[in-house]
Amino acid sequence: MITRIVLLAAMIAALVAFSPTAGADEITTTDITFTRSDGAATTGTVHAPVGATGLPGVVLVHGSGDGRGPQYTQVAAAFARQGIVALRYEKRTEDYTPAHRDYSLLADDAIAGVAALRERPEVDPARVGLWGLSEGGWVAPLAASRSAEVAFLVVVGANAGAPAAQQAWANETRFGAAGVRGSMIDILGRNAIRVSAAAGLFAQAYYDPAPVLSAVGQPVLAIWGEKDRLTPPGDSLRGYRDAFDRVGKSDYTLRTLRDAQHGAFTTTDGFDKGADLVPGYLELVGEWVKGLPGSANKHSDEPAAQAHSVTALAPQAWWESTTALFVLFLGTVLALLGYALTGFARAHRLPRAGVARLLVTTAGIGILGTLAQVLYVASTKATSFGPLLFGRTLPWLALQVIAVCAVCSLGYLVARREAVLEGAGKGARVRWALAVVGGIGFTLWALYWGLLLP
Repeated sequence: MITRIVLLAAMIAALVAFSPTAGADEITTTDITFTRSDGAATTGTVHAPVGATGLPGVVLVHGSGDGRGPQYTQVAAAFARQGIVALRYEKRTEDYTPAHRDYSLLADDAIAGVAALRERPEVDPARVGLWGLSEGGWVAPLAASRSAEVAFLVVVGANAGAPAAQQAWANETRFGAAGVRGSMIDILGRNAIRVSAAAGLFAQAYYDPAPVLSAVGQPVLAIWGEKDRLTPPGDSLRGYRDAFDRVGKSDYTLRTLRDAQHGAFTTTDGFDKGADLVPGYLELVGEWVKGLPGSANKHSDEPAAQAHSVTALAPQAWWESTTALFVLFLGTVLALLGYALTGFARAHRLPRAGVARLLVTTAGIGILGTLAQVLYVASTKATSFGPLLFGRTLPWLALQVIAVCAVCSLGYLVARREAVLEGAGKGARVRWALAVVGGIGFTLWALYWGLLLP
């Protein structure tokens, strides 16, 4: 008899241990399919407490990227443990590139997600809202402003300004934190973004979220990490508060979480990301959502301190347009190549070619080096840049020295023209002119990109 009881208890324990809803803090997941705004089918996963019915729900709107990061599953499960049914859906990645993305289309996809979640038996259809992270902080408010079916809006790491200005601030922040100073971040970094935007390589560069925020009628909970290094947390909180106050909106809560990074995860310096969400974040969202409408009383934390504020990026003037810069680049390169190639003809060689050769060599290295630095600023997320000297990275300092050598060589060739060309034939004079034209072009190039500035 005792043996049978022991065996029965063991069987029950095994069934509980291998139950699909046990052991996961009583969370169940269900895969669903629904129709996007363009009529195409997409998939998603609903995270809900076991046996849920009539609970509030939230649709997760992705940050930049393909939306497949594990953090979305982690957040969805955490919300479910707070008693909020969460839908994590597949992000639209067709025609989604650094050069192009359609916030309007992404917002319509989020609205389709809301419609799908409202049909689930686990939720109260009148209490389904949106949660947007980072780029989702531009998309989710747009969706909320368009649909009365969205009951509330929660954003994390959202930006109250344009993407281009935000990216410039993020670049300046990480360079500044590493000790970099001067033209590499003041000129090179900002101009790299402005050129990318003008060339159509920076999607939604000058998107203005302020009119959309003013049109959001739902209760809003906006959260920033005190140590956010991707979105300016203080400026963004002020921007949200100003947009709401201009239209007399009072059902908003703006919060700053201590020791939190961009996505409300733990961090030591804002650049690293811990494995866990910062303490208090989930409780804040859970209590606010479940307490609506009473929890949406007007409240704003003090804006987080920032090392520097966001500065808007001015659109390019005609003389620095993509076409003008390309013409300058092409003309300079052709002049330098022309000097190099004409050297194969003895009749075109300068009697005293040392300084001209130095000019062409340094200008060529300077142009190629500048392009490499522009690509580096645009593509890397590094926060350590190796040894610094006078607040400059060694590659940038080397390029600045090279640029000074090129300009000095140009000055010598022009000032000492008669001495350099003494006894030179017509071909050599043409070659001298090519070197000077290339030098002038490089000087303009170096000034624009900050090589000749502190």
